[in-house]
Amino acid sequence: MAPSIRAISAPGTDWLTISPSEAGFTPDLETLLDKATTEKRVWNLHGIVIVREGRLVFEHYFKGDDNARGRSLGKVAFTASTLHDLRSVSKSIIGLLYGIALADGKVPPPDAPLFTSFPEYPDLAADRARNRWTIRNLLTMTMGTDWDELSVPYTDPTNSETAMDMAEDRYRFILGAPVMIEPGNRWLYNGGATALLARIIAKGTGKRLDAFARERLFDPLSIGPTEWLIDRHGEPIAASGLRMTPRDLARIGAMMLKGGMWGERRVVPAQWIERSTLPMIDVEVHSYGYLWYLGKFAFTASTGPRWDRSRLQRFWSAIGNGGQRLYVLPGLDLVVAITAGNYDTPDQWVPPTRVMREVVLPSIV
Repeated sequence: MAPSIRAISAPGTDWLTISPSEAGFTPDLETLLDKATTEKRVWNLHGIVIVREGRLVFEHYFKGDDNARGRSLGKVAFTASTLHDLRSVSKSIIGLLYGIALADGKVPPPDAPLFTSFPEYPDLAADRARNRWTIRNLLTMTMGTDWDELSVPYTDPTNSETAMDMAEDRYRFILGAPVMIEPGNRWLYNGGATALLARIIAKGTGKRLDAFARERLFDPLSIGPTEWLIDRHGEPIAASGLRMTPRDLARIGAMMLKGGMWGERRVVPAQWIERSTLPMIDVEVHSYGYLWYLGKFAFTASTGPRWDRSRLQRFWSAIGNGGQRLYVLPGLDLVVAITAGNYDTPDQWVPPTRVMREVVLPSIV
């Protein structure tokens, strides 16, 4: 059953713009992108937005096939106002919403026992392995349960997230999964963990997740219309259901670069930005914070006094199926939002990575 869509709109405002040369880019930024697409070094891109020093430097949109979490949208000519699936980039945004609710005193802290937020499942809480869970295990995907949504297609009913979506009680399904590894010891990708976190936010704030997001994050950032896909129970699909424009996604990155500020307004606590972007657990070649991936790009700048050659630039990243990315590079005051249509393919990571390594970073003076 295809998810339905609930639209929550608000008027957006345009970015202040700056030319690539004024922002410290070489004149061949667009040429490098054209070369990468012509040579098929990157493919099925839908949109790229680059923001530096809080201003829009560059954006480019493409035409391609798209879908809304599996529901075909046909061939779409993307523009600055076209909404796009963020897929699991949604998870990183849920992490920010938890930080906002935590500062409001509406949700328990990360070290709180998980089942204090789910007293309706006393039988599961009685299990010794599960009773060790804390909210931190949700934020770091370290519940240690038997959960597989990476090796099995989402179209397969045995995929854990798909099975969760079809369960009569999704929260019992998540909390009742067999514990295979000591909690906190290993990162295991788990969209159910984000669904639990979203439920905690909704319980604590007394508001639907999408309404809370609009009020406390999207409106303060002047984010325009968004959509949140709704499951068969009428709840927003927290782990992968948000749709937004790349321009507005970049606003979230720009806010993080400013320590949670947007203009003169505090949106996310600075301490929460710091905690979310500290390495908590290893994830293959990356580290993981609180629902944010952390890594480094090998960065060789053009000649000039501003940057050292062969310098590793750390980044924070939100990652979504199909090639959705939000890259935040604090050392360069740089945000890059990328949308693409390479859903469920094993090489979906290649195009956004090459956009960064072969187009964006080589263009910085």
